[in-house]
Amino acid sequence: MMYSFMGGGLFCACVANILLVVSTTTDFWMQYRLSGAFAHQGLWRYCVTGKCYMQTESIAYWNATRAFMILSTLTCFGGIIAGILSFAHFSTFQRFNRSFIAGIMFFISTLFVLLAMAIYTGVTVNFLGKRFGDWRFSWSYILGWVALLMTFFAGIFYMCAYRMHENRRVSGPR
Repeated sequence: MMYSFMGGGLFCACVANILLVVSTTTDFWMQYRLSGAFAHQGLWRYCVTGKCYMQTESIAYWNATRAFMILSTLTCFGGIIAGILSFAHFSTFQRFNRSFIAGIMFFISTLFVLLAMAIYTGVTVNFLGKRFGDWRFSWSYILGWVALLMTFFAGIFYMCAYRMHENRRVSGPR
């Protein structure tokens, strides 16, 4: 049963890491109409009528969102490595339970992506939403929220695996 939780957590984490990379690198966080033309923007570029430009302004909320999304991706990847290692039984890691470490890393990744999404949402709704009348969040942004849920569930699965391992260790082998 413990391996089922770890397998489910590893699946959620791998999907989350893919979603974090795609969300961070694509240009569809927000779509809007600019002077009658459709435009969309991501964290790195904005596109107007099919032509894309790098975002050269160093605006604090973009930098914060980028940084937290990158930190979330790296932390999730570290959690995946710890999660894979938790399947192995190395005697060198007896003091630290790798499933616990993986679960903590996934929760930290969840916190980072939550911070990124909250910053972007707050600024977009309060500033950019008033600047562009006809706008909406797009699929890259939505993938960020889905990744948040997946990292959270990966953390839950690994914590459940840790609790099962601890209960088995305390009660002895059956």
